[in-house]
Amino acid sequence: MKFPSIDLHIHSSFSDGKNSIKQIVGRALEVNLDFIAITDHITDSWKARISKLKNQDIIKEYLEEISNCQESLKRNNSKLTIFKGIEIDLGSSEIFIKKMVQPIKYDLILFEYLESVEGLAFLQNLINFWKVKYPSVDHFPIFGLAHFDPAYFIYGYLDTLIQFLEKNTIYFEFNYRYPEYYSRQNIEFFKRLRDSIIPVAIGSDSHSISNLSNTEEPLEMIKYYNLEDNLTDLLKKISRIRQT
Repeated sequence: MKFPSIDLHIHSSFSDGKNSIKQIVGRALEVNLDFIAITDHITDSWKARISKLKNQDIIKEYLEEISNCQESLKRNNSKLTIFKGIEIDLGSSEIFIKKMVQPIKYDLILFEYLESVEGLAFLQNLINFWKVKYPSVDHFPIFGLAHFDPAYFIYGYLDTLIQFLEKNTIYFEFNYRYPEYYSRQNIEFFKRLRDSIIPVAIGSDSHSISNLSNTEEPLEMIKYYNLEDNLTDLLKKISRIRQT
């Protein structure tokens, strides 16, 4: 089965990426990608210095640039679709995230540094807060785990993790920069993903347009673990966003 080419984890010059959003779109067209997401960092943790998304005015500018690219692609009947995303460091303060992130403005939200059961509780409380705050919206973002290491949970807390991912429809990202995270030592995790049909995606964690075509190895690993149905589920979700 031939899958669309996707890269749902890309950084621009709004955080620690080297290129503008327009440059990223231009390169994505050159390498024939079908779906991309700009997912710049938003955080007040130790890595806050790398992000420009520190106030609502800059966030508005960021989202408007992506919107302009979305409209340009539609006018030109391009097969490429670009999504509005962010990457939240779970080491950020709860107050900061609740103040700065309005989830209904995004198509996709990645969470990085999920490393403990306490992190699961923090993230669950955050998702619950958003769902209470926006109880009747039709458009809620897709959630994903950025370069997540299953080894933190595979010995003792795997059931808890799988139940959490399933309950909140959170996908696992296959990322070529972190091949150790989808090694065979985590095979039980991937079996559980397959059995529960928890979505999987591909992201490059690109900080330069030269890396936007690095999606082949993650796709091969998805096929290796027989997770094609899980990827298909994710593609259905992002295709629905494209149609709205």
